[in-house]
Amino acid sequence: MMTQTQQLVLEARNLSVGYDGQAILHNVSFSVQAGKILVILGGSGCGKSTLLRSLIGLSEPITGQVLLYGKDLFACSAAQREELLSRIGVAFQNGALFGSMTLLENVMLPLEELTRLPREACEMIAAMKLQLVGLDGFEYHSPSQLSGGMQKRASLARAMALDPQLLFLDEPSAGLDPVTAAQLDDLILQLARTLKLTFVIVTHELQSIYALADTAIMLDKSVAGILAMGQPEQLKTRTDIPEVWQFFNRSIEMPKQIENSQNPVNNG
Repeated sequence: MMTQTQQLVLEARNLSVGYDGQAILHNVSFSVQAGKILVILGGSGCGKSTLLRSLIGLSEPITGQVLLYGKDLFACSAAQREELLSRIGVAFQNGALFGSMTLLENVMLPLEELTRLPREACEMIAAMKLQLVGLDGFEYHSPSQLSGGMQKRASLARAMALDPQLLFLDEPSAGLDPVTAAQLDDLILQLARTLKLTFVIVTHELQSIYALADTAIMLDKSVAGILAMGQPEQLKTRTDIPEVWQFFNRSIEMPKQIENSQNPVNNG
């Protein structure tokens, strides 16, 4: 029997996803335990965003299942799906903050739309979420008044508005300088540890992958699916797959002794 920390909060079972019935990824399977951080990576056009859309309920897979908290997201009733999706949070790559609203109003929006809490309670909860990400004192600023890193933090605060235990982050450190990106990584780790949150993060930032990932999944167009899966350090040093070694070592040439080894990581 699984302990609470071993419980699976997300499972992808033999997923094939794409557009207009044309699959980009085939037979993708993985799972995420509660309290863990999974990173999804891969080159441009490999299907990262397409996979993410299915995982968060925006796009139905061509075949296969997405299980949230043990329930099939696309086989349940509309009411059940709404309840499942209320238990996840999503922060999109560009932040998706509304420029006409203050930060407080942006974070309040899910509370006002999806709960029956009075406005005063929504304001209090939103202010607490902004404080969690280090933005207390900026409640009445507009997004345009903030730096890129602060906008990312505000988007993260809004993703946490409904107290989800599972958060999806799409390229959270994209466009940030290295110091700001490292600070955001530290914040994500702090939230994961103190609030016992589970994260699924799409990123190609190598330093973030090493800093955050318990497990990394590398997608690749050549196989239209998962090319490799494992801990980042394993993927760096214990793979005989050239594309994986090149990505994690930032090198074109793969040493012959590694290329000829018989110790590959799990290729999914």
